[in-house]
Amino acid sequence: IKNPLTPIQLSAERLLRKYSKEITTDPDVFKNCTETIIRQVSSLEQMVDEFSAFARTPAPNFANIALKDMLDNVIFAQGVSFPDISFDVNDNSKGNLRAKCDERLITQALTNIYKNAGESVMRRVNEQGADEHEGRILTEISDSAEQVHIRVTDNGMGWPFRDKERLLEPYVTTRDTGTGLGLAIVKRIVEDHGGHIRLEDPENNAQGAVINLVLPINIAPANVDAANDTDISTHIRPNLNEGLS
Repeated sequence: IKNPLTPIQLSAERLLRKYSKEITTDPDVFKNCTETIIRQVSSLEQMVDEFSAFARTPAPNFANIALKDMLDNVIFAQGVSFPDISFDVNDNSKGNLRAKCDERLITQALTNIYKNAGESVMRRVNEQGADEHEGRILTEISDSAEQVHIRVTDNGMGWPFRDKERLLEPYVTTRDTGTGLGLAIVKRIVEDHGGHIRLEDPENNAQGAVINLVLPINIAPANVDAANDTDISTHIRPNLNEGLS
């Protein structure tokens, strides 16, 4: 799919760059059509990348990682991406948390969570015309003898429907440009680490959404299946037509 996308995009960009000043009949239509081609090609490339990430998630390569440092790096990066949102952290853990995990994969999972939260907050701010400073994402960290809880609460649009656990399934999305794979990838990564993820509602009927991520501390799952690094498209093939239509 990606092979023909590049020449399509380059051709549209060249048309826009070379002929936009020469078009005298409906120049706005010419500009809008070429920009639409470029924009939709970009969306297709994103869909292909997300599908590939989901269909061929590598097996975790475990190492002893400082969870708080990793989380701080992710939050800092998302703070740059969403400068109008306040990112707050309440650390209620007992100390310097370390866990055996794949830093790249857990970083990817956390990035997906914060990216979804940030986009949801900005949609609410834009639709309601609210003050940009009302955007907030709160991260609460706590731990027990064997687990660490990372609870991410945003004040965005909230879950789109009551059966919110369906959002963890592949291809379930309510956005026109979404693939429905972001949270499915998060779920797979977390489960490969022996943890689990829960989608919750904020307390006191507040607007927004909550994601509770639970990971084991200092314990690598004993039965991680190395077959995760193989192509699993045969397991999800029945959903392909529905998901990509």
